[in-house]
Parts: sequence; C-alpha cells; structure tokens
Amino acid sequence: MKSTMKFLSKKILFICGLSWSTMLLSQSSTVTQYVNPFIGTGAVNGSSLSGNNFPGATTPFGMVQLSPDTKEAPDWSVASGYNYNDKSIYGFSHTHLSGTGVGDLFDISLMPYSRQRKYPIYSRFDHEEENAKPGYYQVNLLEDQIKVELTATQHAGFQKYTYHKDSAEFVLLDLDHSMPKGSWGCRIIAAQIKIIDKHTIEGFRIITGWVPLRKIYFYAQFSKPIIRQKLQNGSTLYKNQSIINGTDLKAYLKFEKNSNPLLVKLALSPVSTENAKANLEAEIPNWDINNTTEQANNLWQKELGKIQIEGTEKQKRIFYTAMYHAFTQPNKLSDVNGDYMAADYTTRNEPNGYYSTFSLWDMYRAAAPLYTILQPKKTSAFVNSMIDHYKEFGLLPIWGLWGQENYCMIGNHAIPVVVNAVLNHLPGINPKAAYEAVKNSSLTSHINAPFDIWENYHYMPENLQSQSVSITLEMSYDDWCVAQLAQRLGKTEDYKHFMDRSKYYKNLYDANSGFFRAKNDKKAWIEPFSPLNYGANGGNPYTEGNAWQYLWYVPQDIPSLISLIGGKSMFIKRLDSLFTLKDSTVKLNNNASGLIGQYAHGNEPSHHIAYLYDYAGVPWKTQFYTHKILQEMYNDSFSGYAGNEDCGQMASWYIFSAMGFYPVNPANGIFAIGSPLLQQATINLPSGKTFTVNAKNVSNENIYIQSATLNGRPFTHTYLTIHNIQNGGKLVFIMGDKPNKKWGTNKEDIPPYSIFNKN
Repeated sequence: MKSTMKFLSKKILFICGLSWSTMLLSQSSTVTQYVNPFIGTGAVNGSSLSGNNFPGATTPFGMVQLSPDTKEAPDWSVASGYNYNDKSIYGFSHTHLSGTGVGDLFDISLMPYSRQRKYPIYSRFDHEEENAKPGYYQVNLLEDQIKVELTATQHAGFQKYTYHKDSAEFVLLDLDHSMPKGSWGCRIIAAQIKIIDKHTIEGFRIITGWVPLRKIYFYAQFSKPIIRQKLQNGSTLYKNQSIINGTDLKAYLKFEKNSNPLLVKLALSPVSTENAKANLEAEIPNWDINNTTEQANNLWQKELGKIQIEGTEKQKRIFYTAMYHAFTQPNKLSDVNGDYMAADYTTRNEPNGYYSTFSLWDMYRAAAPLYTILQPKKTSAFVNSMIDHYKEFGLLPIWGLWGQENYCMIGNHAIPVVVNAVLNHLPGINPKAAYEAVKNSSLTSHINAPFDIWENYHYMPENLQSQSVSITLEMSYDDWCVAQLAQRLGKTEDYKHFMDRSKYYKNLYDANSGFFRAKNDKKAWIEPFSPLNYGANGGNPYTEGNAWQYLWYVPQDIPSLISLIGGKSMFIKRLDSLFTLKDSTVKLNNNASGLIGQYAHGNEPSHHIAYLYDYAGVPWKTQFYTHKILQEMYNDSFSGYAGNEDCGQMASWYIFSAMGFYPVNPANGIFAIGSPLLQQATINLPSGKTFTVNAKNVSNENIYIQSATLNGRPFTHTYLTIHNIQNGGKLVFIMGDKPNKKWGTNKEDIPPYSIFNKN
C-alpha cells in the first residue's frame, strides 16, 4: 500500500510538474501578444520626441527592418521613416533606425500601385486599416485599395500585395529614396538595377550621408512575371531595358494579372548580389509568407520570454514592447556565410556574426547591461564586432552604423561596454585584445576627443573643444573604465594613469555656483553662465542638456561627487531642487522633454539621476521619483516615450526600473534599487537559473519599500550585484504607502564602488 501511494505521489508530482512547465511555456510563448509596434511612433502634438520608432517587420537584431515611410525624404524629425501623425505612405524600404535623433538608411524601397501616375508615388492610409505585431505589418493603401503585408527574416523582407480584382498591378522599385539629399552630405554615388529574368531583379546602391559610403546589394524575386518594365535614371526613361546604371534610379514594373496576390522576396547584403541571393535562398526558400511570419513571431517569443512578468495589461504592453525595442538592435551586418564589409571597405568574415548599429552614447547606460544579463553570447558578438572595428579603423566605434563611423555624439562609450563584458568573463572575448582596443581608443585623438588637450590641461577648454563640460565628465568616466580593466590585467602604471585622468572632472567644478562649468585655456570661467541654458551638439559647453542635468554625471565615484557638492545634506538638497525647479524664461531645445523640474527623462544624461538618492542614504526618495517617472513618462499609445527611444536605451530604463533596479554605473556590476512597478518579474537566465523579483502589495499608492528578503534572508541593501542576479534566487519586497526611513539607510546598505576591483 505504501509503495502504491508512493508511486501515485510521484505520478501526481510529475503531472503537476508537467502542468507547471506547460503553463510557463504557454506564458512565454504568448508574450508577443503584448507588443504594440506603434508605441513610440509619434507624438500627440506632432513633435518628433515621442520615440521615433518604426512599426514595420523585423527580427531580433536582424539586418532588415521592412517598414513604411511616411515622408518622401525622411529627415531628422522622422528618423525612423514613420510618423503616426502623417497621412500618406511613400513606400516600404528595407532598413530603418529605431528611435534615433538622426535619420539614415531607408534602403531599397518598393511601392505597389494600380494606375499610371507621376513620381513620387504615394497613397493615403488610415490607422483603422493598419496593424502590426512582432515580425508582421499590414496596411491598406487607400489610393488604389491595395492590401500590403510585410514580414522579415534576418537578411530579407517578404511582402504580399493584394490588389483590387479589377486593378492593374504595378510596383515602383526606388533606389533614390533616402534622407534629404545634401543633409549630412547625402548623395548617391552609384547604383544599378539589373533585371535577370521576368521574376528576378538584382542591383545595388552606394550612398553617403550620416554614415559615410554605404554599400547595399539586393536580390529580389517576384511570384508573378513582369510583363513590362520602364527603367529611369534622373529624367531619362528607358523602356523594356534590362539594366541601368546611374545615381537616381527607379524601375516601374507591371505584372501579370491573375487572382493571386503578388509576393515579393528581397534580401540584402553589404558585400555582393551573390551573397544577397544566398541570404534569400537560405532564409526564404519558398513562397509561404505565413510560415515566414510565424517564424519571425517565434524568434520574438523566444527573446521576449526571457523575462516573464505579472502586472496589469497596460504594464505588460509597455514592458514587452520595451523589450521588443531593446532587441531590435544592434543589427547583424554579416551575411549567412559570415561575410561582411569591414570599416576599411574590405570584405572579411566573422563566423559568429558581425554587428553594427551601435548608438553607444545611449545604449551603454542600460541597454548594454541588459544584454549582459539576457544576451551574453550576443554581447560577446557585439564586443568582438567592436574590437574588429578597432582593428580595421583604429578606434572603437563611437556611433557605428552599417559598419562605418559617423562620430556622432561625444565620449567613446564602447569602452564601458567592452570593459563590462570582460570583467563579467563573457565567453569568447580576448581580454588582451579588448584592453588594446580600449587603451588605444583613449590615447588616439579623434573628433570630439583631442587627447593631447586632455593630457595637457586636465580638462577640455571650451575655446579649444566645444561641448567641453560634457566631454570632460564623460571622458572621465570612460577613463575610469579603462583603469578597471588595466587593474584586472595587472597593468599598474596604466591603472594609475587612467585613474588620475578619471578625476579630471573635478577641475571644472565651480564651488561658488555649485555646477560644473566651462573654462577657457587660461583656466578662467567662461561668462555669462546660466545653469538653465541648453546645449545641443556643439557651440555650447553642454551636450543635449544643461548644467543642472550634467551636475550628476560622475557615476564612477558618487561618494566623491557628494563630497564635492558639500556633503550628503547638500547633495540631497540639490537633488530635490533638480526635481522641483521650473523656469519658463529659458528657451528649451528639442533635447528637453519628459521634464520633472530640470530632470529631463526624454534624454539620456538624466537617466541615472533619480537613483542617486540611494547613495545619500535616503532611498525612499529614489523610490518616489522612479515610480513617478515610470508612471508619467511611459504609456502604451503611439506617443509612448518621453523622447527619442534611442536604440533601446529608453526602453531598457523602463525594463530595469519596472523590475526595481538600475545600473547607475554600467560597468561596475552594481544595480541601485528603486521602486518595483510590477507584481513580479522573473528573469530566465541563460544558465537555466531564474532570478525573481516579487513586490507584495505593490500598487499606485504602495510605492515604498517597507522591508525585503533575498532568498529568504533579510535584505536591507539598496543595491543588487550582477552576481546576485546571475546566481539566481528570489528577491521579495514588502511595499507600503509611506516611506520606511529606516530601510536601506545604514552605511553598508549604500551601493559600493564596484564589485570587480578594489579601489
């Protein structure tokens, strides 16, 4: 009897285990239903600062982003090509940026139409007849009543055009479609369209713009035969010609009419049309667009299921869309055979994949630490791609796109990404090669980084280098990161040198005004000075911010910053002022959005600031402001972000903060604790372990931590370490509606300097 009961017990446990596993699988396999690709595609007032995301079809970290363009020539205000407030579509191009402040790419545009008309060919559309989900986009073009459906693989786009039964079937292939010509020097250097047969077209374009000299090759197949073609270069039209070369190329194609939709498969390559063909044959071997759509959705399910959350439906929509945006880039630039176009314009091969789209001034802050936790293998590939870029170009990337460098933004924030990866022992990275790259990138002068001036003056004089205050602060942080890797590798002299440089920020602190200020090369303060005045990207000491926002940028040594400002009491007082000071007399620029006082969540310099209260022993103030930002600066509509989403950074801030912690210093392995928004978040780690954060009683009122346990033991630290997370376990917060001013206030509870090295 006992043995029978024992057997039944085991069987029940086994069945329960299967049920629980099935439930978890079901949860993870349905998270894509919460993604709304229209979040962040426009602003209520028509401004560009609510995401700048695109709604089209893509796969995680894929080369292709097949999406509609709502401008004939998308500019910086519609950097993703799509604005929710627009009423017309000008084509569906295969490459797009996600959430950036500058637009580029928009490669190889196709536009279906049903009647002859002059260029530009466009159509009205209505959001009521438009929808999107991960890996799929659909819209009805009202001009000709054409239903367009898009899906994608890593290297290819797949389109389906359902024309009206009585309409002719035309398609415009546009190789001239781009950002405005002349903007950032944009021009097409050369292009070719070659009609191989009635079902096949290949070609290329070489274009320069925000990114210098990009090569894009394509190979396209159509499910129906072409019955007439017109090729055009500028104003010259060629009828029934099979090849054309030039700088302003278009192909007007007419297809055989029958009852079936027209299907189009088009793959890209940065190397050759042969590689583009191989990419297409490997990824879309047949004409089953539904199967390709399902495959894209499955890829997204796998990635988004790495975190499972419990919360409101709205919270799930914001959270999983944020994960979707975070995993849209960096983008794979190598072909299926590993070939890629290197920064020196030679063809090289990387079997593990070569990646680009490194918006590093943005993504190093939170997106890169998120990848370290959830995507360690991908992070290794990203870092090795950066090291390859260094070998080919002489510097780590600053803003790397399509394998090239555009020098946009300041600092060299590939350094904290590389250093963090090495300090975390991510597999497949050579520490010596990584150190060579970060060291030499910190010694070789380049645009916005004159290291001879840096070494000579120990700050950046504004009359010798614009954006001087921001560069001084950000380069000090990068130097700290170099020092950490030097210490790990036993390079004592280098460690001392870069640690000394990491303190140069102190040379621009003005104790009288209480701000970091610009000096000239005579060490004199530059007048007049107002801490409220905004800078953009040159001609001002501050980059996309003001003195209030840059006062807090010393993530490498916050205790020293507290001391510099005048101690904890003064530090807290100044933080309070940041969040409460309003001034309507100062003209704001496009970088000032998502304001709470002078805190500007719409741009990256502010992103760590709310967590600094933890370091001053008043964590309940971090809890108050992080909750406020989570609630006020994100929503699930098309205006879902407070500023440009910036290649995953704005999204990653939400992902971390909604779980209850954030990497103030992205390279020291420490995460400051805020106020968890979600009832529960479980991170499914690549090791097979899980780390769960549970917030009991959490609500819009219960935002304050009353107590906590980690793996069943009392937990009073206002920080987690990367090891806490990677080792797996469960962190439980008890939440309440009033601050517990005793929790997390002891000296040992304040976030430490670093977990990797002793300084």
